[in-house]
Amino acid sequence: VQLQASGGGLVQTGGSLRLSCAASGSIFSINAIAWHRQAPGKQRELVARVSRRGTTNYAESVKGRFTISGDNAMRTVILQMNSLQPEDTAVYYCNAEDLSVVEGYWGKGTQVTVSS
Repeated sequence: VQLQASGGGLVQTGGSLRLSCAASGSIFSINAIAWHRQAPGKQRELVARVSRRGTTNYAESVKGRFTISGDNAMRTVILQMNSLQPEDTAVYYCNAEDLSVVEGYWGKGTQVTVSS
C-alpha cells in the first residue's frame, strides 16, 4: 500500500485547508485510514480516523472544526480543516490501518502552518 498526502500549506488563523490522502496498491486490506500530526517538540497524535464502514473518530481538540471522510474503497480520504488555530500547526501524516501489518502504512507528511 502506498499513500500520497497533499493539501498542506500556510493559512491565517480562522482559515481552512483540505488535506487529501490517496491510497494505492493492495487497498482491499485497509480497514481504516487516519490522520495524525506532530508538532515540533511534541509526540505524534491522532487527529481523525475513518473506518471502511464509515465510522469516524476525532481528537477532542479538533471536534467541530475538522471533518474526515472517505470512500468505501479507502482510495481517498479527505480531512477538511476549518477554523484553524496556531496550535494546529504541525506535520500531518496519513496512516492506513491493516490488521496484518503492525503499524500499518504511512505516507510522507504534509506541513500545515497556521499564522496568528
